[in-house]
Amino acid sequence: PLTSINVGTSASRRAPHKPLLLLLVLARCSRGEPREIPYREVDQKLGALLREFGPPGRSCHPEYPFWRLQNDGIWLVRDADNLVRRSGHSDARKSELLRTNAKGGMTPEIYDALRIDHKLLADVAQAILDAHFPPTLHGDILSAVGLNLEQATSTRAKRDPLFREKILRAYERRCAVCGFDLRLGTVDVALEAAHIMWHEAGGPDVESNGLALCTMHHKLLDRGVFTVSAERRLLVSQDVSGSQGLHEQLLRYHATPIREPQSREFMPSPKYLAWHGNQVFRKPARSS
Repeated sequence: PLTSINVGTSASRRAPHKPLLLLLVLARCSRGEPREIPYREVDQKLGALLREFGPPGRSCHPEYPFWRLQNDGIWLVRDADNLVRRSGHSDARKSELLRTNAKGGMTPEIYDALRIDHKLLADVAQAILDAHFPPTLHGDILSAVGLNLEQATSTRAKRDPLFREKILRAYERRCAVCGFDLRLGTVDVALEAAHIMWHEAGGPDVESNGLALCTMHHKLLDRGVFTVSAERRLLVSQDVSGSQGLHEQLLRYHATPIREPQSREFMPSPKYLAWHGNQVFRKPARSS
């Protein structure tokens, strides 16, 4: 049940609230901490995770997953029936959760099973990551929640095994941003096929939803450091700062066209670009 939670995800909006809360709780479980977590702690820690890994430009509401996970049959909120609800909703008010120092957690049966079986815990955490976040973000998220998955052996979500080859061929085996094309013998090195609309959000394994990117630019795309406009120009976020390599590796490409694929039928689709711009990119873009 932990890997089949209702997250309310649609093609137009990401909802990582429940997955991030579960990963936060799994980290607590791995450290042997109590089953219940105070909402006050969730408000602080999950709020920070949502600001870092959630959709940009949206209000954070850690109270939603803390309350609504009860509907998935895996979560209990202590004295839930006695808490004041929001007007017109079944949810408890955030102010009420804070005032009463409400506590919630996984059901005792699930929590005890995860606490005893570390491999099960790691597999569940990996499955949640695979279902909701691209692999480029897994390490960052695990570090943020404080969870080590060295023993994880879960199977990743199925993808088209030919997707990488299709994308690299479409872009003539060069990064669409910087032109990087290193090979070791006949093998491409540090060149990857990036989904514009994440595979985990329903993005298909087709050329129009892919970009050939070097490892660095793939990671920056998935973190929302830059996006690609409908006119296929690279746009860098105003929130980006740094010194060493910032201009050479990123700002020099701002507002310039990305490298086009060898055929117009492989051009990035405007609908996938729009999804990335709305759901991942850290707006606003820098001025030209």
